[in-house]
Amino acid sequence: MKVIGICGLPGSGKSLIHEIAKDYNVIIYNMGDVIREEALKRDMNTGDIAIQLRKEEGDNVVAKLTVERIKKNEYKNRLFIIEGIRSLFEVDFIKENFEDFKLLSIFASPKTRFMRLKMRNREDDSNSLDEFKKRDERELKFGIANVIVYSDYLIVNEYDFEDYKKKLREFFKSIHVS
Repeated sequence: MKVIGICGLPGSGKSLIHEIAKDYNVIIYNMGDVIREEALKRDMNTGDIAIQLRKEEGDNVVAKLTVERIKKNEYKNRLFIIEGIRSLFEVDFIKENFEDFKLLSIFASPKTRFMRLKMRNREDDSNSLDEFKKRDERELKFGIANVIVYSDYLIVNEYDFEDYKKKLREFFKSIHVS
């Protein structure tokens, strides 16, 4: 099974991968969805539940839950994407379960990401610069910077939307997904 992990700080541009991936018949699992579902079950906010889950079940708990979902999928010959990888614990767990695993990181500057989050206005997005910085600090404590450093691929998404879409399409072609 071929699996691509996606990493990037909030607002970097990970969600556009969903749109592009549809053209390539890719199945996407979002680790943030696991967090959001658990937050609803426990009536907690996503930031708190992300920390709580890791305390209760270990640093790779979200990866474990995501891998379980992938292994239950009947389409074993398709490319799978795991979006939202945050730590090397998660990377290591996924690598243990999928021999053909590569990691792509999406990078954008804090200024660019903050502007995108304000425009996106999703419930868990930061509305103030202070909240934005706290969220980034939480992500950095999970180890996301280490994940970015050890990525197999890196795409910078700083400027032009069309250029970013082109880079994503080139990426999918480069990993031989048609």
